[in-house]
Amino acid sequence: MGSSWNLPRRVRVVEVGPRDGLQNEPDCLATADKIAFIDRLSGSGLSTIEVGSLVSPAWVPQLADAEAVWRGMRHRPGVGYPLLVPNQRGLQRALALGVERIALFATPSEAFCRRNLNCSVSVSLERYAPLLEVAQAEGLGVRVYLSCAWGCPYQGAIPGSQVAALARHFLEAGCDELCLADTIGRATPLAAARLIEQLIEVAPLERLAVHFHDTRGQALANTLACLSRGVAVVDAAVAGLGGCPFAPGAAGNLASEELVFMLQGMGIETGIDLPRLIDAGRFVCAALGRGNRSRVAAAEAVAHV
Repeated sequence: MGSSWNLPRRVRVVEVGPRDGLQNEPDCLATADKIAFIDRLSGSGLSTIEVGSLVSPAWVPQLADAEAVWRGMRHRPGVGYPLLVPNQRGLQRALALGVERIALFATPSEAFCRRNLNCSVSVSLERYAPLLEVAQAEGLGVRVYLSCAWGCPYQGAIPGSQVAALARHFLEAGCDELCLADTIGRATPLAAARLIEQLIEVAPLERLAVHFHDTRGQALANTLACLSRGVAVVDAAVAGLGGCPFAPGAAGNLASEELVFMLQGMGIETGIDLPRLIDAGRFVCAALGRGNRSRVAAAEAVAHV
């Protein structure tokens, strides 16, 4: 493939279907179905599943039952189940549940921050400071999403230097993983790779993850470009679920089935049983009464007719 390729031997797939995948669905999935969905996902060999968000139900009603889901789902040994927390109240709810890992949302985009968090980027960092202190004191793992890393629906392109500055801030504040998110699906492969090259000047490669939405059909190509720069943690959602209620035009996530099929075909280890992963995607689509966006799932269905 050439000397410029630095592919990892193993990739950790972070399944975000139960959180990012469901948050934009028009109809709420029943709690029992969410639990069954998560249990199917964990049975596929996934090692990290983001299972919900402790945000106000007024903002994201689809995830209002996060605590009931957490208590009802099976907690398999060796599987991480992070929850997204928006504020101090969310963090206290997470601690009460015994959560071991949390995720925070941040953005280098002033316009997106004001639309989503109703404050400036600098104020958002001030608000997160005490959360990070508590998380460290409690021994929690912390992932930070850097949303709109490749572009904002309100202000357009985001300079890589701004993303890097935000990444440095959170690393110094104690977070252990930074997830670069292409919230509106604006990135293309060369831009994706170039941002990774900028970030590794301020962040250890093993602390970087990527999260691509497939708005313009570039998610898998963008992921491959980042893998070629050594990134080994990739977000995806079965059946291509997803979108963002705060980002107009944001389509679904990279389908987990497509990602795992590609990685297996390249000889990169994931520890995931693809047929079981496909089954989880079909289950949730049936429960939602909607179509499955995964072309791998569709192809496998035809192959077994």
